Amino acid sequence: MQSNGFSVTVREDGFRGLAKGWAPTFIGYSMQGLCKFGFYEVFKILYSDLLGEENTYLWRTSLYLAASASAEFFADIALAPMEAVKVRIQTQPGYANTLRECVPKMFAEEGLWAFYKGVVPLWMRQIPYTMMKFACFERTVEMLYKYVVPKPRSECSKPEQLVVTFVAGYIAGVFCAIVSHPADSVVSVLNKEKGSTALQVLKRLGPKGVWKGLVARIIMIGTLTALQWFIYDSVKVYFRLPRPPPPEMPESLKKKLGLTE
Repeated sequence: MQSNGFSVTVREDGFRGLAKGWAPTFIGYSMQGLCKFGFYEVFKILYSDLLGEENTYLWRTSLYLAASASAEFFADIALAPMEAVKVRIQTQPGYANTLRECVPKMFAEEGLWAFYKGVVPLWMRQIPYTMMKFACFERTVEMLYKYVVPKPRSECSKPEQLVVTFVAGYIAGVFCAIVSHPADSVVSVLNKEKGSTALQVLKRLGPKGVWKGLVARIIMIGTLTALQWFIYDSVKVYFRLPRPPPPEMPESLKKKLGLTE
């Protein structure tokens, strides 16, 4: 799907066409990433405080899912205007060539709504993806330290910890790719065909069609997700920001369950 779009862009606009919309893409996804990771930490602490220490441990997967969904909700509000501008620049030849040219034109024609028309589809695509990305990453890190890494995290060097982060990020990326691939296949066709509905496209693609190109997507998303987590964790290491270890059962819960003498 993506390679087809790539070749069409090169054929119609030359290699300059590929650079079209780079500014809104860069600004939009930078803002989304900042909000996504930043708000995730905020909501994780907020929901953890509401649940209390014992329930935070028992319901940690639900906590990761809720915190990441809440973070992505706000991250997509930050992304939506730039995504709308990017799509307009890339899909309507002659409309506008730059961000500065496109924004005033869209605002004059449709008002503020022009920038937020795509926010609901963004939520539908991005929220399940992000929930999988964060929850899978957190649980994978926990399992790697428990079953794979031969020593506790506290005894691992910073580079060793970052390797675990990268591996967990890649595994999370694989699951993200699988979960989001059918929806992404449908969205790609919808963007090319005017007047089609998601249901019509889904019926036409069939079970085989929606999974076409999955291996390439797994490699791409896996690598991207691993790099995102690696960079995020490296920034935390560099600025000496808090990096809590994988969760452990609170002593009070161990006593309740009779796990301590």
